Amino acid sequence: MNVLAIESSCDDTCAAVVQGDGQVLANVISSQGVHSRFGGVVPEIASRHHLELIDLVVLQALAEAGLSLDDIGLVAATRGPGLVGALLVGFSYAKGLAAAHRLAFAPVDHLQGHVAANFLRTEQGQFEPPFICLIASGGHTLIAHVREREGFEVLGRTLDDAAGEAFDKGARMLGLGYPGGAALERLAAGGDPAAFDFPAGGARPRAGMGVGRIEFARSLDFSFAGLKTALLYRVRELSESELATLAPDLAASYQAAIVDSLIARCEQALKVTGLERLAVGGGVAANGELRRRLASMGATVHVPAPILCTDNAAMIASAARFCSALAYPAYLPLDVYATGESAA
Repeated sequence: MNVLAIESSCDDTCAAVVQGDGQVLANVISSQGVHSRFGGVVPEIASRHHLELIDLVVLQALAEAGLSLDDIGLVAATRGPGLVGALLVGFSYAKGLAAAHRLAFAPVDHLQGHVAANFLRTEQGQFEPPFICLIASGGHTLIAHVREREGFEVLGRTLDDAAGEAFDKGARMLGLGYPGGAALERLAAGGDPAAFDFPAGGARPRAGMGVGRIEFARSLDFSFAGLKTALLYRVRELSESELATLAPDLAASYQAAIVDSLIARCEQALKVTGLERLAVGGGVAANGELRRRLASMGATVHVPAPILCTDNAAMIASAARFCSALAYPAYLPLDVYATGESAA
């Protein structure tokens, strides 16, 4: 069975075709560079661009796969979390396409998609459960215990900013523009990560907490708001010339604090579960310093190809293979959701 999937949770318009065994036949991503001038994604602009692009992206995915809609057995789309307007474009389009051809439809959670990227047949190979999965992107940061392909248990999540958001906001403070993760990493390459003592982004365990699974899981939460504020105050203390001189050290120290937090939570999660297998997804997985630290963890680490770490529709198609698909017309009343709690 071939799966046609659509992903439009933020500013990338994506469509993919994946076979039932996880082989990717096409994975098309159209990114919206227009948001850089605003210093972040503007939801209304993202939605309008999705409307303009989605037909072309779906047609390109089918063409690259060498298939027509007659060869598709299941249509899938991201239901949430994400920007509501952006989600509505892709989700409504996918439902309409499935309904017009009386095809089955699978609503997919975006985070489950990041986990399911590990189940695709790629050069890196398929990574089978059980494993710990770190998802770190511009909108989400969490640690999950993946016992089976159909779902996962959240062990810890960000209490405020996501790791990718922290990278982007830090880059903006240093005058690097948006998106800033890659630019901050380049600047950090020439700096000293020990020059500034920034707080690692994580929620400390509460006093009196035990080491049971539930209590320990709370200590796996992330918090990057304090780190972001620490950089802001440090930048404000410096003159323009001082900032120009110290920017590489600031970037390196800031990046190190983010990576320290991610690595520490991964190590804790592996310890508490007794697992020695870790998967990483989300755009932050492209960060070179994070990849270097992951390689020295002493666990089996699986990081999908960069194109499968950022938002894409192949991961949504992969997750759809293990969802309960709905037959026409049962899926027509479904709506999207902005947060991690699905709509009724």
